[in-house]
Amino acid sequence: MDGSPIVAEYQKKLEDAERALMTVRERQGTALTALLAVCVLTLGLGWMAWREKAFPAWYPLLPLPVVAYFVRRYTRGHGEASQAVRLLDWRACGLSRLIGEWAGKGYDGAEFDNAEHVFQRDLDLFGEGSLFELLATARTAIGRRRLAEYLTEHVPLEESVERQNAVRELRPLAELREKIGLLGRFEAQESKRETFDRWFAMPVMKAPAVVRIVALVSTAVCVISALLGLAMVLPWSLVVLIVLICVPVNCGLGLAYQPDVRRVVDALQPVGVEISVFREGLELLQGSEFESAKLRRVVETLRQARAAGSIHRIERMIRWLNERNKDWFYGPSMFLLYATQMTMAIEAWRANHQEEMRAWLDDWAEFEVLNALAGYAYEHPGDPFPELAGDGPVFEGEGLGHPLLAEGICVRNDVSLPGPGSFYVVSGSNMAGKSTFLRTVGINSVLAMAGAPVRARRLKVSGLRVCASISVGDSLLNRRSKFLAEVERLKLTLEHARAGEPVLFLIDEIFSGTNSHDRGIAAAAVVKALTGYGAIGALSTHDLALTAMADETLGRNVHMGSRDGTDPMDFDYLVKPGVTQESNALAIARMAGVPI
Repeated sequence: MDGSPIVAEYQKKLEDAERALMTVRERQGTALTALLAVCVLTLGLGWMAWREKAFPAWYPLLPLPVVAYFVRRYTRGHGEASQAVRLLDWRACGLSRLIGEWAGKGYDGAEFDNAEHVFQRDLDLFGEGSLFELLATARTAIGRRRLAEYLTEHVPLEESVERQNAVRELRPLAELREKIGLLGRFEAQESKRETFDRWFAMPVMKAPAVVRIVALVSTAVCVISALLGLAMVLPWSLVVLIVLICVPVNCGLGLAYQPDVRRVVDALQPVGVEISVFREGLELLQGSEFESAKLRRVVETLRQARAAGSIHRIERMIRWLNERNKDWFYGPSMFLLYATQMTMAIEAWRANHQEEMRAWLDDWAEFEVLNALAGYAYEHPGDPFPELAGDGPVFEGEGLGHPLLAEGICVRNDVSLPGPGSFYVVSGSNMAGKSTFLRTVGINSVLAMAGAPVRARRLKVSGLRVCASISVGDSLLNRRSKFLAEVERLKLTLEHARAGEPVLFLIDEIFSGTNSHDRGIAAAAVVKALTGYGAIGALSTHDLALTAMADETLGRNVHMGSRDGTDPMDFDYLVKPGVTQESNALAIARMAGVPI
């Protein structure tokens, strides 16, 4: 992997970013040096003008335009250096993903973890070193939340096809991804859907049109009369009279709406901070051209609504509202009813555009997750897009591997579940790779449904509802044993299959918490019911008695074990036909120091 063309490309991009940062810092250093030199010159001229009387007193002012020029260059260099550092970090993170050093360095999605989900924990979707962390290159939390939904929610096959087409189109657009990754002035700037949802959830401030007109007229009369007084057009006695009439009106309106204004101002604080990244993203998206149906639909919707311009307007209004917090303006703003009027204007915008903005947030989230998946596709050029089949359920893959394993240690296997009722019974000794095999099938199905490439040479898959029982465990808090948790998971799997959904079941050590006799009866009943509803899948077991169920249905016995049968701990992690003939429990116990 380290010698692949994509790694070499990223290394070159990283070196280019390092050189660009060095150039920016050199320019900034030159500007600072020149600024100091000009300042010294200015001080020298000032001293000579004062002490030696050799120059007129105004000579020290001559270098001021030059000082202003270099101050501007130096301060502008701060912004350029910040962007250069961010670009360097962006490319370094990309290289880390390619060389397998990404775990623990990105967004792990722990906030989306749900122990009750039907496959989330079983397939390592969230947490350090998870699939989410590998994929989560979205700039905003809005996109990352939608990525979590892509990985966990079942969608119709037609939606997966549209996603795949969009990801295909976005895959080569590496420059666009970098622009999106650098949105905002600072990396710490964020846009969270929850921030906007809290604002949307507030009742809209009710202000009749007549109140807004009275407030505007009263304030305008105050300001205009004061200006005319300063210009000596109106006598100050009349100006004072007008002000004495208008100010009580403003104060009365301000007191009447004070609770609503405070509530809105408090809610707008985080919105004002987070809206700029969202607005910049919409501007970039509206300026792009796409061919795939999903992307074209998103862009056309935003253009028709002039979304970026509308968001820019509300962003400006929030910024203007925040001007009242400046010391010099706070006092006058109270008499001019500034905060109340700005709040009314903002709330009027929200009343007219709130539902549209919800849709714009959804559009941005959709684009961000598709762009993140396209980045994954770009960084894994050897991973093909799966064939999404409408004649399901089906899962047929060649050279299937686990996407979280480095290429050098990833062992690939073929999988053939060609139609309704087909399944594998995977037998084998401990640590032979059975659970990883089940996870490999499941996580590639999740990638396929999300519209992403898969770790395989070829994969044909239909729109499957993944249901897994691999990592279920005891819950002291919920007073639930592992066996009960497994039973509940299987019950949920059966409900999905009974409802006619195309289920892919993945069950590790089915009913391991009970005796062999009961396990055999219960396991056979579950598998018979699932396959009877047309589900496909795989289950693993140590109990060789359970392998008999494969011969009675459309099942197929396969096993995993040692490389050549001589050393029970020398695994090759390959799926082989038939039932295992190996056991290594005693060897593992001896390895752990148990005297056997």
